Amino acid sequence: MFGRKKRHLFVVDTLVGNNSRVNGDLNFTGGCHVDGTVKGNVSADPDTESELIVTEDGTVEGNVHVPYVVLNGIVRGDVSAGQRVELGPTARVIGNVYYNLIEMAIGAEINGKLVHQPEGHVPLLEQTQHLQPATADATGNS
Repeated sequence: MFGRKKRHLFVVDTLVGNNSRVNGDLNFTGGCHVDGTVKGNVSADPDTESELIVTEDGTVEGNVHVPYVVLNGIVRGDVSAGQRVELGPTARVIGNVYYNLIEMAIGAEINGKLVHQPEGHVPLLEQTQHLQPATADATGNS
C-alpha cells in the first residue's frame, strides 16, 4: 500500500514435513516450510529473497538467520530477519528477535527482546558470533 515493496511469491524448495525431524543445522536458498522439528540453526544467505515459514506444528530449536520469516510455531533461540518478520497468533519465540520490519498478530509471544536492525545493518547477533576473544595485557590494551 503506502511505500510497501511487493512481496515475492513463496515457492517451497525445502520441506520439513510434519513427521520429520532434522538434527543439525539447516541452510537453504529459496523457500523453506517447516511442519516438523529442526534441532539446529536455520539460515539462508542474507542477500537473497529466501523465506522461512514455520507452521503451528513446526518447531525450531536453534537460532534463525533468514531474510523473511513467517512464524506460527515455536522457535527456541534468537530470530534474525534482515527484511521482515511476521508473527502469527500462535507464534512463540523463546529468545530475542532482530528485525527490520515486524508484524505481530494478537496472541504472538516473545520471551526475549525486540531489537530493531535497519536494512543494510549487520545484525547484532551476527556481529557477536564472529567476535574472537581478544587477549589483553595488564594495561587493558589488546
